[in-house]
Amino acid sequence: MTALTTAGVRPAPAPRPRSAARVRRRVGRGALAALALLVAALWVFPVYWMVLSALTPVARLRATTPSFLPTHATLTNFTAVVSGSGFPTALRMSLAVTGVTVVAVLVFAFLAALGISRYRFRGRRSFVLAVLFVQMLPAEGLFIAQYKMLSATGLLNSVIGVSVLYTAAIVPFTVWMLRGFVASVPADLEEAAMVDGLSRFQAFLRITLPLLAPGLVASGVYAFLQAWNEFTVALVALPAESAHTLPLWLRTFLQASANRGVNWAEVMAASSLLAVPVIVFFLFVQGRMTSGLVSGAVKG
Repeated sequence: MTALTTAGVRPAPAPRPRSAARVRRRVGRGALAALALLVAALWVFPVYWMVLSALTPVARLRATTPSFLPTHATLTNFTAVVSGSGFPTALRMSLAVTGVTVVAVLVFAFLAALGISRYRFRGRRSFVLAVLFVQMLPAEGLFIAQYKMLSATGLLNSVIGVSVLYTAAIVPFTVWMLRGFVASVPADLEEAAMVDGLSRFQAFLRITLPLLAPGLVASGVYAFLQAWNEFTVALVALPAESAHTLPLWLRTFLQASANRGVNWAEVMAASSLLAVPVIVFFLFVQGRMTSGLVSGAVKG
């Protein structure tokens, strides 16, 4: 027994070797990170190839050896698409249809979700089942009836006509989305505000509505994407070329080029232009959309 031990001072323990379990965890995390990067690269590559093809001259794009870097980038394809086609008209039509659809969907779906979540009434269960049943109907089975309805009311080739069809198709699922958001906000908050002297409408505007804003944004994003990218219903409701939306306008590149081959450089440039408004919209709402998608999944 040494003097240090006798005095009650023990020697410092030797450092423990890194455990095998910790090493396995780090290796597993590294493998998952590498797999996530691979999946992300596979997901991003089609978008990258679309933009790269839009910036590549036609002769270079038709070469037998592909180029994966923008070594000959040019804006000629974008200039040809914008100046030589009905892009401005189609853009205005798409913006008008999408704007009307998003507003109408949020109003009707929010009121329906509020009624289902906050009130008990006769036929409530049947209404919920009806909403689910309407969502299950295939859109193709309604084309003939939709066309006859719009033709009889004079709403063919109009913003209101196609917006009505889009709203009817998007509202059922949006009701289910907003139902979770409304149910996650306790009604006690409104009651406490009413005790403090606010009316029910004031309590709803000042307390409940700000808490539901993320859910409204997330539902608005869903409605925006559905209305902006929709093709088949627009093909039925907007037969006139002057009333085409951007997805229908994009199809004209294949029709006009049937005899001389498809100009894929212009097709990719038009597709890139079609994606720009979606990207801009996401930049404005990404913060609230993320919080809305997370908060709507939890009730209480």
